[in-house]
Amino acid sequence: MDKIIECVPNFSTSDPTVIKAITDVIEAVDEIKLLNVDPDIDYNRVVITFVGTPDSVGEAAFQGIAKATDLIDMRDHKGEHPRIGATDVCPFVPVKGVTDEECVQLARQLAEKVANELRVPTYLYAKAATSEERVRLPNIRKGEYEGLREKIVDPKWKPDFGAPVFNERSGAYVIGARDFLIAYNVNIDSEDVEIATVIGRTVRESGWWVEKDGQKVREPGLFKGIQGMGVTLERPDRKLTQVSMNVMNYREQTKPHEVFEEIKRLATEKGANVTGSEIVGLIPLEAILLAGKHYVPDEEEEDQLIKIAIDNLGLSDLDEFIPEQKIIELMIK
Repeated sequence: MDKIIECVPNFSTSDPTVIKAITDVIEAVDEIKLLNVDPDIDYNRVVITFVGTPDSVGEAAFQGIAKATDLIDMRDHKGEHPRIGATDVCPFVPVKGVTDEECVQLARQLAEKVANELRVPTYLYAKAATSEERVRLPNIRKGEYEGLREKIVDPKWKPDFGAPVFNERSGAYVIGARDFLIAYNVNIDSEDVEIATVIGRTVRESGWWVEKDGQKVREPGLFKGIQGMGVTLERPDRKLTQVSMNVMNYREQTKPHEVFEEIKRLATEKGANVTGSEIVGLIPLEAILLAGKHYVPDEEEEDQLIKIAIDNLGLSDLDEFIPEQKIIELMIK
């Protein structure tokens, strides 16, 4: 595929039968590859990840949303995770040969089709948002399904598509376009989680609160587009902590290898060592190749650049990093 888009819809169910019905209609669309299905009973929610060409991804997303609309009744839904509808959120993510604007247009087309054909009010968020207040998903979700009856008639929260009428069975849906999020953890050979915690707040964009002149002020972190915190890693054979991060925009803000090298430096200052790192979920090929190029600028072969990135980032430190199972484009092949 010359053009690849990832779609990660979140549905408000953990019922295996319902999930199977949704994934069946998604996989039935040509040029679609289902990558991951991650249900959570406590959240009563499932996250489904699939990729394909722009046209196929748009069609598969609609079929999945239509099936969820048919099978999920929000009047019966309870769960720990915030949610606003049967299809709580559906983002499109550019992976290969696709621009942000193409994903935005796809989100708008899908939102309009959902509102018109399924009769569910729909909001646009993230890069597809129609106002600053709708960029962040928590703003749209505020009040959740239970507060939607009153919220939807507020002119400020009129849906982007569909009538401002409460759909008691389905709620409202949120569709948008965002950057690829890389879940990335860096391993530190110390039991002291405070080291990882301090490093996490040092590298993350939001930084931390400090006392200045009797007042608390926020000290910004080192890297744009990084969310991070320190956590204890429980492994039977090793005593480690991690800086657990989300890399929000590796193309325009911070690349995984950049924050990895800084964490190595900070850990050394604190008398600890970085032993490696791990990718949770999937990573685009481009991010891996950029890391390989960082360490060996003259290398041109894709296979070698992947190996260089794996070795220098220590991606097999905890579990073997198998490119065909972790890199999106190679999974498709």
